[in-house]
Amino acid sequence: QVQLVESGGGLVQAGGSLRLSCATSGRIFSTYTMGWFRQAPGKEREFVAVISWSGGSTYYADSVKGRFTISRDNAKNTVYLQMNSLKPEDTATYYCAQNKYDHIWSLSVADFGSWGQGTQVTVSS
Repeated sequence: QVQLVESGGGLVQAGGSLRLSCATSGRIFSTYTMGWFRQAPGKEREFVAVISWSGGSTYYADSVKGRFTISRDNAKNTVYLQMNSLKPEDTATYYCAQNKYDHIWSLSVADFGSWGQGTQVTVSS
C-alpha cells in the first residue's frame, strides 16, 4: 500500500515562499517518477512539476518555471517543492503523486496512480 503525505502548505503574501514536502512509503521510492500537481476551486487538476526517479531530470509547467523547484531525497523517501515569488494565481490545493510504473517518465495526470491528500496553499495579494 503506497502512502503519500504532503505538508508545508499555508497562507503567504504575494512574493513570499513556501516549501512543500511529500513523504512516501510502500514502494521503492528511488525507482519512481514523482510529480506535483495542483487544483484550484472550479478548475481541473493541473501539472506543476515532475522529477525523474534519480532526480537527474526535472520539468515544469510554464506558469511556475523559474519560481518553483522540485527536488527529492531518495534516502528519506521524500519529494519537495520549493515555491518562491508566489502569486495569488498559485492559490490551490497541491498534491504530490507517484507514477504508476517504475522507471517511467511522464507528465500526465493519468499516468500517476498514487496521490497524497493534498495541502492547501493560499497566496494573498
